[in-house]
Amino acid sequence: MIIDLHTHTRLSDGEFTIAEHLRRAETQGYYYVAVTDHVDQSNVEGVIAKVIVGCESFNKHSTTLKALPGIEITHVHPNEIFPIAKFAREKGIKIVAVHGETIAESVFPGTNHAAIMANVDFLAHPGIISEEDVLLAKERNVRLEITCRKGHALSNGRVFSLAKKYGTKMLLNSDTHAANDFYTIDRYKKTALGAGMSEDEFEILVKDIREFVVSKFN
Repeated sequence: MIIDLHTHTRLSDGEFTIAEHLRRAETQGYYYVAVTDHVDQSNVEGVIAKVIVGCESFNKHSTTLKALPGIEITHVHPNEIFPIAKFAREKGIKIVAVHGETIAESVFPGTNHAAIMANVDFLAHPGIISEEDVLLAKERNVRLEITCRKGHALSNGRVFSLAKKYGTKMLLNSDTHAANDFYTIDRYKKTALGAGMSEDEFEILVKDIREFVVSKFN
């Protein structure tokens, strides 16, 4: 069962419309996909409306893939993260992510901490995240992402080792933007093993992610 909660469409920097994006995922064996296009203060309202319509429309006709409407709050000042996340949830968004302090981009310092304090669903590619914030994420039930995305994935080892140390929940996502980003389950597994997981830990994570998604969808 392939589950991915971090993907992008043409509403931000992805290649496809929502319908084509989800159909491509469906034909490659995905079971749950969240559409989490990038948002800031300037576009959040419009993206939310379109993502919700697109996911609802797809779900009416698909019998194998379920789409979840989401957003990824990206490159906004830490003080703006909570109000955007709150607004998104009030409008019906199921998955709220924040673009973390990846070492591949110059995100505002303090973004990781602000995202965790805002109780978002997950912190994407959090980079050189502090131990204090990893522990805080556990306490506030915010998941940390292990990512397949080039550049962002450079800190996967640190994220996994600290999440394991403190018992912080994780997700394993592709950060899909293009056709060749829809990976096989083997690619996800190799990413997890490359981050330091054992095969047993990978299987436990997959089961945990499935339970998390089912709770969000229902």
